[in-house]
Order: sequence, then structure tokens, then C-alpha cells
Amino acid sequence: MARLNGVSGKQAGDEPHGHPADAVHPIVRVGAEWAWRLLVLAGALWVVFTVAHKLSEVVIPVLIALLFAALLMPLVDQLQRWRIPRGIGVAVALIGSIALLAGILTFVVQQFIDGLPQLTDQFTDSVRRSQNWLVEGPLHLSKEQIHSAGDTIVKSVKQNQDTLTNGAFTTATLIMQIVSGAFLTLFITIFYLYGGDQIWRFITKVVPTPARERVRLAGALSFRSLVGLVRATVAVAAVDAVGIGAGLAIVGVPLALPLASIVFITAFIPIVGSVIGGFVAVFIALVTKGFVAALVTLGIIIAVMQLEGHVLQPLLLGRAVRIHPLAVVLAVAAGFVTAGIAGALFAFPLVAVLNTAIRSLLATAPGHESADADAPTEEPPGEGPPTVRPDQPDDPEKHLDPDRSLTGPVD
Repeated sequence: MARLNGVSGKQAGDEPHGHPADAVHPIVRVGAEWAWRLLVLAGALWVVFTVAHKLSEVVIPVLIALLFAALLMPLVDQLQRWRIPRGIGVAVALIGSIALLAGILTFVVQQFIDGLPQLTDQFTDSVRRSQNWLVEGPLHLSKEQIHSAGDTIVKSVKQNQDTLTNGAFTTATLIMQIVSGAFLTLFITIFYLYGGDQIWRFITKVVPTPARERVRLAGALSFRSLVGLVRATVAVAAVDAVGIGAGLAIVGVPLALPLASIVFITAFIPIVGSVIGGFVAVFIALVTKGFVAALVTLGIIIAVMQLEGHVLQPLLLGRAVRIHPLAVVLAVAAGFVTAGIAGALFAFPLVAVLNTAIRSLLATAPGHESADADAPTEEPPGEGPPTVRPDQPDDPEKHLDPDRSLTGPVD
């Protein structure tokens, strides 16, 4: 009996107590594992954003050049299909687009400069009429206070008229930044259009060999999505600008063409941009033509926005990207908070590209997971980047749809 008790006591004393982590509830353990991984990802994103902010004078031209390349790439590819050398096609596309943009900007700026004195006079008259209504109307406010405030506003506008027309671009530093950014954007765009595919294949050499072709395919599909997005956005912005500009001209609002240009530019920021451009137009109509003209202008803008939201965006943008409007608004808001106007401009294209890339990477693609696993690398290790050669245009019959199973051949 004692022997049995001794054995029993020894076994009880030698029983392991278990690992301390076993005392943690599984939900808490899983939550902690998710938390530290999310913290690592957040730290990595913070480093990326910090570096991008420090190098914004380089990053912004790179991103703008990518948008320009997405806009002009179909034209360059079409010129190459017509047996025109790609280098000449790139030159024709760039020179033509620069000439068109310069002509439009010159005309719009000239219209703005010519119409600003009229706008100033009409604004002054509106302030005077508002003063008389506040004094003689039902409010019966103090005449001295109202006239003093109105005179201050009118004086400020007249004093800053020259600044608005000439002083915005007189700072030497700002001019140098704009010129250097424009040349850098042009230089990068040339290489994107001429040999963008080779640049992407060289960058993806850092990806492990088994996943390399899959990543390259995701990048190609993402760029096609960006091409469709940019072209659709330009079309929607043009319709908004023409519709609102024609309406402003009919109502007789001054600076109708510059205001239409503002609508066109702000339309590149989805949903939010159209509201901002329309608000500026309504405000100008209010201070120059009165309350009735402002209401008519607001009605025109609402009608154009309804056309955009229910016809143009589903027809054009719906074919390029399929993203919920809430995700678009949140992306634009987050981009504006983190990087200002540039962040709001690039937020939607970034979300569209990531959406296509992630769906491509997660899609079932038999034959692509290991297509490059046993194949040798394109270049021996240690060699430098390949010589840039002109890209070949895509065959329009072989375009892949990112919504389908990615089982077709890679172009």
C-alpha cells in the first residue's frame, strides 16, 4: 500500500504543468497574433509614406507620368500597328498631346485674364446690392458696419487682382519646381511608352522565381485597368466640362470657359472633385448674377452630375473598375488627409490598380503558379539591366479580363 502510495505520489509530482501560453484564451492569442502582424504592416506602410513624402518631388512626377502613359499607350500601340516605328509613335503622341494641352491652357488663361476685370466689377456691384439689402431690408442692420465690411471686401479684391493674375507664378522657386517636375515627368513618360514592359519585367526580378510570372501578369492586368480608368475619367470629365460650361455660357455667368476648365480638372478626383468644381461655379454665379442665376446654375450642375452618375460612370468607369462608391470616397478622403491634393488625385487610381492586382493574384490560375519554377532566369546573375527595346503592342483579341479565371496565355 505504501509502495503504491509512493508510486502515485511520484507520478503526481512529475506531472507536467504545461506551457504558460496554454493558459491564454485562444481568442486572445489569435487577436494578439493579428495585432502584431497588423502593427508590422502599419509600420511598413508608415515608412513607405514617409519616404514618399520626403521624395515627393520625384514620386509625384513618376505617378503623373504613369497616368500620362496609361492615357497615351493605346495611341502609341495603334501607331505601331500601322507600321510606324515605336520611337516615332512616342514622339508623335507626346508632341501632339503637349501642343494640344499648351494651346488649351493658353486660351483658358487668356480668357481668365480678360474676364477678371469684369468679374471684379460684377462682384463689387453684388457687394453693394447686398449692403443695401441688409440695411434697407427686413434686417435693418447698421449702415456704418455693413458699408465698412463691404468696403473692406471690395478693397481686398481690387488690391489682389494683380496678384491673382500675375503673382501666382512669380516666385522663382515655384517656377523651378514646376519646370523641373514637368521635364522629369516628360522624361519618365517617354521611357514608360517606349519600353514600359521591360522596365516592369526588370523590377519583378526581385520576386521569387515560382511567383514571378504571376506577379508580372497581375502588373499587366493592373496597367490595363489603369488605362481603362484614365480614358474613362477623361471622357467623363470632358462631358462634365462641356455640359456645365455651356450652361454657364447660356446663363451669362462670366469666366464660363475657365470655370469649365476647373470642372474638367476637378473631375479627375471622383465624386468629391465634381462637387468642388460645381460649388465654385455656383458661387461665381451667385456673386455676379444673383440668387436666381445661382439656382439655375445649381440645377444645370445637378443635371450633369445625374447624367454622370447614372449613365457615364456605369457605362465607362464600370467597364474599367468595379469598386463600391463608399470605398472610392474613403480612399479619396484618406488620400487628401495624408497627402493633400496629390493624395486625393492618386487615391482612386491606386485603389483601382490594387483591386485588380489583388484579384489577379488570388484568382485560380493553373499553370501560372509553377510556370517559371523550372525555367532559367532571363539573364545570368550579376548582369545589369537589359537594353531598353520598344514594346510590342498588345493584340486586342487577347486582352484578359481580370474578372475571369486567369487561365489564358499571357500576352
